Formats: sequence, C-alpha cells, structure tokens
Amino acid sequence: MNEGLCLFDTPIGRCGIAWGERGLLATQLPEASDRHTLARLRRRHPALQEALPPPAVQAAIGGIVALLGGEPRDLMEVALDLEGLQDFALRVYELARAIPPGQTRTYGELATALGDPAAARAVGRALGANPFPIVVPCHRILGAGEWSGGFSAHGGVETKKKLLRIEAGGKGQQDLF
Repeated sequence: MNEGLCLFDTPIGRCGIAWGERGLLATQLPEASDRHTLARLRRRHPALQEALPPPAVQAAIGGIVALLGGEPRDLMEVALDLEGLQDFALRVYELARAIPPGQTRTYGELATALGDPAAARAVGRALGANPFPIVVPCHRILGAGEWSGGFSAHGGVETKKKLLRIEAGGKGQQDLF
C-alpha cells in the first residue's frame, strides 16, 4: 500500500482519509469545507499528498460510506497503522471497535473493562485524540447517565447524536442526551 490522502463523499458530507504502508493513518469527519477537512488531516500528516486510494483503502472507504448510510458495519477488517500511539489509547480503541453499531457504552464501562474504574476521564482523553473516527467509533461512548460527553469533530455533540441516530436506523437514540 502506498501513502496519501483523499476526500470522499458520504451521506453526512465529505470525509477524509490518510493511509500509509501499514494501514490507515487517520480518518476525518466532514469539516466546514473541503479545505478545512484536508487541513485537519494534514495537521497530523503534513507530508502526505492527495492521491488515488489503493484497493484496501477503497474497501475501507466503502465500509465507512455504508456505515454512514445506515448499514450495520463494524469496520473491524480495516487495517490501522497504530505506530506511535500509547498503549492505553490502543487498549481503549480496541474496546471501542468491539462495540457493535447501534450500541453504546460509557467512559466508565470502558475504564472498568481496562481494569481501572477510576480511569473514565483518561478514556475520554484517549477518545478525544482518536485519529480514526468512525473506524474507531468514539461516538458510541457516552458519559454516565447517557450524558453525551464531548465530541471533537466539527459540529461537536450534534454530530455525535447524528451518527448514533444513523446507526440506530433513525430511531431509538433520539431520546439520548
């Protein structure tokens, strides 16, 4: 797999994706404009140039588009380049990826699963730095009492709610928050 980045159309707007030899380097939810979406990807990967995605990245894009279109996809087949990420974040991302579409967990539940119930804030920080939104579904993690928690994508918590509604087939998650 070569390296590069590109934008692609989804039901929620133009997302971005960056890839390298070992897998995806980053994904990006839509920003206010294509220019802003590309700029956000380039903050993490300034040397990457726009390119046509290779087959594995095209397959990842197809899975993301399908999920954002309401198909229950887990995207576990998408290879991620995890080099340079801290062990704690890797464990959080692994737990987040195991949450099925349409379901949620709390920061506290993830902290407990990691063996430290007091680490809910650390779980939140790791998810706030998630370089792979949608593929690592940080939007499926809520605060205690179904409080939304934060969301660092453009649109903040409203984007998080939108993603959860899509995964719930447009129903069920409306009453959250």
